[in-house]
Amino acid sequence: MIVLFGVLLLLLILGMPIAYALGGSALLYFLIYQPSLVGIIPLRTFAGADAYVMIALPLFVLMGLIMNQGGLTRRIIDFAMLFVGRVRGGLALVNVLASMIFGGISGSSVSDTASLGAILIPEMTNKGYKKTTATGITVASSTMGMIIPPSIPMVIFAFASGASVGKLFFAGAIPGIMIGFFMMAIALLLAHKDKWPLEKISFSAHDLGHRVIGALPALLMPLAVVGTIVLGIATPTEAAGMGVLYAFIVGFFFYRELKLKAIPTLLKQSILISASIIVIMVFSRLYTWILVNEHIPSILSNFLISLHLPNAISLLLFAALLFFIGDFVDVGPAILLITPVLLPAFVSLGISPIQFGTVLIVGLAIGLATPPVGQCLNVADKIAGLDIMDTFVAAIPFLLANALTLILVCVVPQLSLWLAGMIK
Repeated sequence: MIVLFGVLLLLLILGMPIAYALGGSALLYFLIYQPSLVGIIPLRTFAGADAYVMIALPLFVLMGLIMNQGGLTRRIIDFAMLFVGRVRGGLALVNVLASMIFGGISGSSVSDTASLGAILIPEMTNKGYKKTTATGITVASSTMGMIIPPSIPMVIFAFASGASVGKLFFAGAIPGIMIGFFMMAIALLLAHKDKWPLEKISFSAHDLGHRVIGALPALLMPLAVVGTIVLGIATPTEAAGMGVLYAFIVGFFFYRELKLKAIPTLLKQSILISASIIVIMVFSRLYTWILVNEHIPSILSNFLISLHLPNAISLLLFAALLFFIGDFVDVGPAILLITPVLLPAFVSLGISPIQFGTVLIVGLAIGLATPPVGQCLNVADKIAGLDIMDTFVAAIPFLLANALTLILVCVVPQLSLWLAGMIK
């Protein structure tokens, strides 16, 4: 195990992509300790890719890309302005509310940052907000994208754990919404403390109806995807396919902003994004097989049981570990590395895989907004042209909402299990 983990760590420090670091360390393990089992490598790598649920991954990615291209973002922002745009700090509240809505459509925090940030960061700056403030809010609020269903990281966790995608989607709904409301409360406090701009917006009945009707197809998107899973109409993979079709119809026929010539580019992007994740999955399955073969999960299970800690304390310690891991490892690889090692240990304590997965996703979401790896942080800084640390400091007050929600999910299981328990 020293060789296995040591080589992996060394390769990561040298800058090797995590997929090949996993594969390289696993190969070295076989060559040194199990040369007679080298023939199992092709079987295990194929098994890592042979999962029906993973067909949903490129479909969810493509769905988000089509919705971005099809004019969804501006209409979500216009819709959010109806509710929170007229109070002090209204654009900050719009930023958070739009992220909540967009998170229920794209399933990706990074997509949320790129789409909403490109519009709201310049808009907020022009209205008198500090650029660091506008960027920090955008980064922090976009973390909801991978928590509120549908969620691409939850599909990855379902692959790694065997848990129900539908249950996981619903498990993230309450924590994701909680983060949004906590962030809006923080924004209101800061708006009055720092005298953020007050928007003067008046809507006529015609304007109100126009905005609602314009946003309605976008707002129905989560129902088209998550609703079909919950009602048993479709599997997650089938729902993802329906989501792609719905996104195309809305973008091309209703909003008329999606162009046919853009489809090949979007397909290519979805293939490249999905392929990079699936390659990691393939080698992580091989790495996981070695860990199981060396009884690492059972050793950790026995160790946790021997500590005699309450489940909430065990989960809080796990959450603290996630905060550290999320600073240096991206979400997908972290899920694939952590799940096979620690999930059996927590299940042995009587903790539901659904609650474990929710804690895992909510905890890793914070890492998207923390240096040095945080993808949302880096994407937003490219849009705003800011230093990464300046943006991170501005995001910290809003990330307190994530931290508080993470603690509550650890301590109160029903926050993640109540809605999930409604699905058979």
